[in-house]
Amino acid sequence: MTDQASDNVVRLEPAAAALRDEFIGWQCRLRQLAVRQDGGRPSAGMRPRVLSPAGDELAAGIIVLIVPAQPEETIKLFRHQVLKTLDPVERWEKALELMSASYFQRPRDFSDVLTALFSGGSGLVDRLLAFGACRLEFAQYAQGYRLPCRVRALAEADAFYQATYWHNRLFNPNPPPEARVLAFAPDWAHATGYRVED
Repeated sequence: MTDQASDNVVRLEPAAAALRDEFIGWQCRLRQLAVRQDGGRPSAGMRPRVLSPAGDELAAGIIVLIVPAQPEETIKLFRHQVLKTLDPVERWEKALELMSASYFQRPRDFSDVLTALFSGGSGLVDRLLAFGACRLEFAQYAQGYRLPCRVRALAEADAFYQATYWHNRLFNPNPPPEARVLAFAPDWAHATGYRVED
């Protein structure tokens, strides 16, 4: 990996926006590959390490989602597919069909706020909320990103909560009880992209 000194860089707005767009484009490509070639299984680049603001590892990896900036139509579509059949295999196949088509082809349609779903009793959620911040570290295919993020819990009525919940239901017929959804809002001015060295 590159040196840690790059973590001290403060990006001006154009550079921060460019890094954000590069990251979201990378995430869309990883997700297209996952649904087209690997049955939708989350790849390494969708499962960042989670570090505390002080740099201590809180989790070796969590599955994060990217959500459309305007998720209302996506929520309707995902909810309809989940409720349409009780057969988890049919639901999973439909999810792959939906997402392998045009879903990830327009990175600009996606928000830069990442989300993740946890079980109600997750100690990690409590720790993240106590900190109010964390660093997510992504790496796959020789590319990596370090994203300092603000962390907050989403209310069930929040559109990003709903998009995350119904996305998870497409792939998992047994959602965790009392599911909690966290939002991770990157600080692009302090984020870094780097090449992963072998």
